[in-house]
Amino acid sequence: MPFYHKLGKIPHKRHTIFKKPDGGLYYEQLFGTIGFDGMSTNSYHVHRPTQVKEIKSQKSIAPKIAVKNNLESLRLKGFEVKPEADYLESRKIIMHNSDVNITLAAPQNSTKDYFYKNADADELLFIHEGSGKLRTHLGNLDFKYGDYLMIPRGMIYKIEFDNKNNRLFIVESTRPIYTPKRYRNYFGQLLEHSPFCERDLRAPQDLETHDKKGEFIIKIKKQNDLFEMVYATHPFDVVGYDGYNFPYAFSIHDFEPITGRIHQPPPVHQTFETDAFVVCSFCPRKYDYHPESIPAPYNHSNIDSDEVLYYVDGDFMSRNDIDRGHISLHPAGIPHGPHPGAAERSIGKTETEELAVMVDTFKPLQITEDGMKLSDGKYYKSWLE
Repeated sequence: MPFYHKLGKIPHKRHTIFKKPDGGLYYEQLFGTIGFDGMSTNSYHVHRPTQVKEIKSQKSIAPKIAVKNNLESLRLKGFEVKPEADYLESRKIIMHNSDVNITLAAPQNSTKDYFYKNADADELLFIHEGSGKLRTHLGNLDFKYGDYLMIPRGMIYKIEFDNKNNRLFIVESTRPIYTPKRYRNYFGQLLEHSPFCERDLRAPQDLETHDKKGEFIIKIKKQNDLFEMVYATHPFDVVGYDGYNFPYAFSIHDFEPITGRIHQPPPVHQTFETDAFVVCSFCPRKYDYHPESIPAPYNHSNIDSDEVLYYVDGDFMSRNDIDRGHISLHPAGIPHGPHPGAAERSIGKTETEELAVMVDTFKPLQITEDGMKLSDGKYYKSWLE
């Protein structure tokens, strides 16, 4: 993320002596990506962050693929994912390729007994229902309905929910997730025509510093395996850090839609990007204001990307029979567009209240067994008149 953040106590210069009140040294850790070429953070720890006492277990959590090569438009009913107590157990991968996992989760309980780290992927959590606090070794973030939580790979975190009614849409990316480059200048600052700016991005606060020794369980995801490891010191022992690599929050309600006289293409809704897929936010907005405009989207062919649309709230004018938590998949290779009657219904409308999150992938998505359990089995016929 291209802006600088500092929290807690840090020395005047990097890689220099930084003493504790008792005269001992704080332990510096460079926390970076893409070798030494990506964004990084320098953090300072009470204890060495390297003290592993035991590797207790290792198990596969690889997604089970039901449909490897898919050309069927699908509708999945996401709210049919049953709530589960444990946060990690509740996460159900519904679509997958080598760049991304698209996941639904309905966790009931906070992560009280363990810490979690994804060593492979950035995690983008969209909060559809629920509220609470994301606690990380680089500070805490409060979250609520409509928030994106961007958690870079390698962050150690716990997630605390205010109650048991939680629904999450999760995008897990093996490629770094950034803000769209066309909205940034040469120096990385978001430009005036961007639909959001740095002021809308919430950086971590309330840095926790625990000076504790003992046995602390960290569950680490690596290469589709989940390792359970025991560390000798509390993972949240950072006294300060600075840099560019840290989790942050952004509310979909702070996205400012770009509109025009005629229908605007999906890229105007882009919110995040990687070199393998993009994430877009469809938000309440004024419709096109040309006197003869058709506000509904035109038919288009996805030749190069699979399109996943997660419906959050509101009235989705281009679709018939769509409800909260539904997910549509329009695969590359065949055209799709508004359902019969939707284009005609949209004429003369002046605004929409729809709210949705879209993921367009440049590699085809495979459908998992958990995903196919949610399919209605007939969506691909919904354009027949």
